[in-house]
Amino acid sequence: MSRLAWEIFGLNALIFAGTVGFFLFNWTEGSSGWDATVGSVMGAAAFFSFPAVGLLVASRQPRNAIGWILLAIGLAWELYFLVEGYLRYAWDTNPGSLWRPDLVLVLTSWLWVPAVGLMGTFLVLLFPDGRLPALGWRPLARLSALAMILVSIGTPLMSVPLAEVGGGSELAPLGVANPLGLQGLSPFLGVIYVAVGLLVLCIVGSAASLVHRFRRSRGRERLQLKWVAAAAATVAVAYLLFMASGFVGAFDDPRRSSWVGIAESVVPLSFVLIPVAAGVAILKHRLYDIDRIINRALVYGALTAALALVYVGAVVGVGAIVRAVTRQESNNLAVAASTLVVAGMFGPLRRGIQSFIDRRFYRNKYNAEQTLADFSAGLRDQVDLDSLNAELVGVVTRAMQPSLVSLWLKAPDA
Repeated sequence: MSRLAWEIFGLNALIFAGTVGFFLFNWTEGSSGWDATVGSVMGAAAFFSFPAVGLLVASRQPRNAIGWILLAIGLAWELYFLVEGYLRYAWDTNPGSLWRPDLVLVLTSWLWVPAVGLMGTFLVLLFPDGRLPALGWRPLARLSALAMILVSIGTPLMSVPLAEVGGGSELAPLGVANPLGLQGLSPFLGVIYVAVGLLVLCIVGSAASLVHRFRRSRGRERLQLKWVAAAAATVAVAYLLFMASGFVGAFDDPRRSSWVGIAESVVPLSFVLIPVAAGVAILKHRLYDIDRIINRALVYGALTAALALVYVGAVVGVGAIVRAVTRQESNNLAVAASTLVVAGMFGPLRRGIQSFIDRRFYRNKYNAEQTLADFSAGLRDQVDLDSLNAELVGVVTRAMQPSLVSLWLKAPDA
């Protein structure tokens, strides 16, 4: 089994080398899609962390399915980026130089299914020991596999324009039909779309299984789940930043290029955290509690989403009013006003979100802090030593819940 893991890893490395090779060819021959080509190499390098960690897990714990799933996810993503480099060279850099890019696009159009599906379903369902949380989750696992199989088989056979097959390619010629599309399957296209929706529901269900497993977990398993949850929350924050950059660009903000550049760099690199966190959680003997990291990721993820919505809403609303009054298309006033609103909301909104998350997910910590705050407020009015002693012992008992509490007071010097 260890040899098989090394062979799959070697195949991933070979495909990654091919992606870098296409990057160099496109660069030296003056491809017009320089940013996209760089993005492909960055994505391929970031997702190479999946097979790297998968090799470590599969070679040391061959019976743990997580290692093999990481290897499979990495293989799907590396093939995806290799095909992207192939298509760019065949259609943009040196047209007509490579064999049938249209067929290559169609035959690999299903790669996004295992790349996204395995990461969103089985990696979550089976983490950390390679087994389901309970037998009751077995139908969800079967449904996830069925949805991925249906979408993978049906995608290359869809009778749609080539540029739309499996998400298509921005370089695919417009108006060209799918060479493998079957007109007879047109009535069944709805089944494929239903399968895609089913896969999305399975991803949501897999996330619910992780919550279920976390509530039942204790000790080391709970710490393992915290590590992966922190990585997933960080990736979610990166995606929110990417969405926010798109919102900024939609309104022709002068900061669009810097926002988009930063976001497009952060998003693929953030995915490195998922396999790294999974590998550390599975292979490391002793894990550190990272509640504080998870707490901050939740707070700033929610804060980013809320501020992005406020910013977009303010730009749209204020911009419409300004255009109606001044009859000018410029949005500079709306952007400036929205920026001031967002800056003013940052502090109060962050404190409100922090308080909500502490109450909802860290209740013991929140109760302890509230108890100590109430005690500090009442301490100023307390003068009786015996009452103070009893109240202090009660506060410590409620906040810390120790098995024994004793209070020693030093007698004042005579």
